[in-house]
Amino acid sequence: MSALTMGLASCQSDNSLANNPLLEEWNTPYQTPPFSKIELKHYEPAFDYAIEQNRADIDAIINNPEAPTFENTIVAMEQAGELLGRVSGLFFVLNNCCTNAEMQQIALNVTPKLTALSNDVSLNPELFARVKAVYEERESLNLDVEDRQLLEETYKGFARSGALLEGEAQELYRQYTTELSNLTLQFGQNALAATNAFSLNITDESKVAELPDFVKEGLAAEAEARGEQGWTVTLDAPSYGPFMTYSSQRDLKEQLYKAYNTRAKGGEFDNMENIRKIANLRLQIAQLLGYECYADYVLEDRMAENRATVNGFLNELCEATLDYAKKDVATVTAFARENGFEGELMPWDWGYWNEKFKEAKYSINDEQIKPYLQLESAKEAVFMLAGKLYGLTFTPAPEIETYHAEATAYEVKDKDGQMLAILYLDFFPRESKRQGAWMTEFRGVKAKNGVEQRPLVQLVMNFTKPTANTPSLLTFDEFTTFLHEFGHGLHGILAKGKYESINGTSVKRDFVELPSQIMENWATQKEYLDLWAKHYQTGEAMPAELVEKLIAAKNYLAAYFNIRQLSFGMLDMAWHSITTPYEGDVLAFELEALKPTVVVPVVEGCAMGPAFTHIFSGGYATGYYGYKWAEVLAADAFSYFEEKGIFSEEVADKFRYEVLEKGGHAHPMELYVNFRGHKPQTQALIDQMNLE
Repeated sequence: MSALTMGLASCQSDNSLANNPLLEEWNTPYQTPPFSKIELKHYEPAFDYAIEQNRADIDAIINNPEAPTFENTIVAMEQAGELLGRVSGLFFVLNNCCTNAEMQQIALNVTPKLTALSNDVSLNPELFARVKAVYEERESLNLDVEDRQLLEETYKGFARSGALLEGEAQELYRQYTTELSNLTLQFGQNALAATNAFSLNITDESKVAELPDFVKEGLAAEAEARGEQGWTVTLDAPSYGPFMTYSSQRDLKEQLYKAYNTRAKGGEFDNMENIRKIANLRLQIAQLLGYECYADYVLEDRMAENRATVNGFLNELCEATLDYAKKDVATVTAFARENGFEGELMPWDWGYWNEKFKEAKYSINDEQIKPYLQLESAKEAVFMLAGKLYGLTFTPAPEIETYHAEATAYEVKDKDGQMLAILYLDFFPRESKRQGAWMTEFRGVKAKNGVEQRPLVQLVMNFTKPTANTPSLLTFDEFTTFLHEFGHGLHGILAKGKYESINGTSVKRDFVELPSQIMENWATQKEYLDLWAKHYQTGEAMPAELVEKLIAAKNYLAAYFNIRQLSFGMLDMAWHSITTPYEGDVLAFELEALKPTVVVPVVEGCAMGPAFTHIFSGGYATGYYGYKWAEVLAADAFSYFEEKGIFSEEVADKFRYEVLEKGGHAHPMELYVNFRGHKPQTQALIDQMNLE
């Protein structure tokens, strides 16, 4: 009888636990979740039971009569709460891509319990005493690299979670962290609800006549799905983005722009007050722990290490590219005026005119490219790239159940036939799914008693849906996004190691984007595109001329988009660098923080913050700079492939061994230097932009 079965044996009289598939052994291929057996009613009882089991695991460590050792304390803690990890891994992954009101309520119900458990563990003096005893003996212990890193991270995790606090300070820490977990959850739910709450239905055909067929078909399909006539635009990226790019209807675009940029600002799903509360709570937590601000607290445990480094990095990139970005805007504005536009070019005009200018300058647009980027072909091409670099194969696994009809599962094997992972792909937007694209896992890599657990990796996107007449055809940006998320997927798929908490993507936040950013470079490699980019109707290869135009347009408006990305990082740093609670106007704070990056007119009343889920609910607080930071790493790293060949097995093997397999087993700078032979330089990214 397994430990799980034994643990449940005494609880079968409790109907809430009996026959709960979340608490049973999964007799499925590779122990994948049996999604169809799991109902919403199963989650809360499973969470409650798993939390109890986690507490029992911790009590067993505390009450162990033997002296603290690495195995009976540090490894035991790593393995504690295995059942809770499984339940949480399933629930919170699905809450992002298949949510509903009941599921969101469950999240609100269980989050305080999880926070209480986390605090009870990290603030337990007896448990910390055992961890501290092992940590102080670390130099005399016979530990390998992974063991030492786990010990270091465990001790540091306690210290950074309030273990060194006493008395009233500990109680305040509990209070603040509980409030914060609830607020960040509510923030994300508000942002999703506000996005879903708006749509623009168009019944006048003349208003959509100019749109490319793929855009019109998508809008018509959305209208039909809603029981509406005509064409419906939503705030989901595959709907909002193309309409703003291809429509000349300024009044409609202004309405859409303002709706998009005031999401969760006021009204039923208001997040403005939540922003202030979240920022102030984070400050209070940081100061309780002895830091001047939240950014200092976070960055101490990042590759960048401190505020001075991050602000210097952001300012260096801003100063190097701001004038070029202003020139980009001036060039597009001049082009618009030459073509009959009058007045000031507003943000809702920007997508339309920069696309027109791009087409005029490079004779290229998304409508030309999309027929060569059919989703199914792109998917096989991404798999092929992983095969060329790392020898991986991806085989459809219809016997593995998925959580939604649109999701598919693949079995991933290494070049020697070894099973590496199950990969779930989920491509299209729906109301139950949050916006954006991301990689996550239902479970990660670990080894226990000599048995290795391989990961269940999930990639989620919001791509253009197929219609009755046309398959899903990707924009170039969507294809680049696919490569980006697939890079994260490889980080999980190729992970190795004994301890899940330091494997795969469990690395410093400003390092985690390297494996994803580097993959984007192949999107504009002719040698790669020539292998697969074929017209979905004729089967003809993408013409060499079009490939050359695509490559030439790679750095189109690079400075403008760089400044835009820097603005996100600067707003993030501003909110998390406050040293006294902020009680002023949230919008005024944002406008002040964004001043150094303003290159297009500011629209009164619009705000980025209320829907900025990355930093207010998504784990990127004081971490958004990491995207640009990783771009520097990726630019420098990809130059190694360019030196040796874009499919170089030598470089790929080194990248796999030093970066992808090792996860968080060492400091990221050490891993990077081991791969590249030198530290990355900001100039590598500036050079790659080819500014002019």
